[in-house]
Amino acid sequence: MNQAYAKSDTSSTQLPRGIIKQDGRQAPALKLNDLDGEPYNIEDSKGKWVFVHFWATWCGPCRKEIPTIQDIINKFKGTNLDIAIINTAESEDTVFNFLGLLAPDITPLMDEDGLATEKWQPRGLPATYFVDPQGKIRYLALGGRPWNKAEYLEFLNKFK
Repeated sequence: MNQAYAKSDTSSTQLPRGIIKQDGRQAPALKLNDLDGEPYNIEDSKGKWVFVHFWATWCGPCRKEIPTIQDIINKFKGTNLDIAIINTAESEDTVFNFLGLLAPDITPLMDEDGLATEKWQPRGLPATYFVDPQGKIRYLALGGRPWNKAEYLEFLNKFK
């Protein structure tokens, strides 16, 4: 159902507020270590949908949104939707202290030099890309979203 939804959804009126249909260009490479030093490569998620989220601790909308992302990480664990949370150009200490207060269950990927973010070219933070099982970008959300609210959960459920 998840792949059929993405291929058949051509009307933006069916999408939740702030979700923009994309042209299906190939997703850039994404190889980073997480806060614990474990490697992540988006290539390992081929065959699944990937929620690729760029954020920073200094970003107001990111601060508001991050607890809702923690909620969906818990809801979608073990499904066909992988969630990759990328902190943009901040130190491990800054990120660790921030998440300890707002979202202690999130283990973000660390883009300390900002090069991965530069490849993806978000037009601001936060930015969330939805990459399909073939590695193509299908949707984009610019700005913060209440991912744990009904209309967004309904959208996310199509991918699991």
